Amino acid sequence: MDRLTIYDIAAYRAAEDLIRWHGDNAVCEAAGQANQSRASGDDRQFLHWRAVEHAIQILQLEDPMGELH
Repeated sequence: MDRLTIYDIAAYRAAEDLIRWHGDNAVCEAAGQANQSRASGDDRQFLHWRAVEHAIQILQLEDPMGELH
């Protein structure tokens, strides 16, 4: 994972919710939502769910990386 910053507050909030509801399977749920959005041709939602998936991966890191600000 190259980028360890979450830029989108909506993706961050959705990631928190999915982690709360689905625990370790949250990233799979976000990926499923992204796939559904892509299949339906909704590019905007596809990008949102990919950002959520990325945010979940960052939030679920066990060891912090880089500097905390």
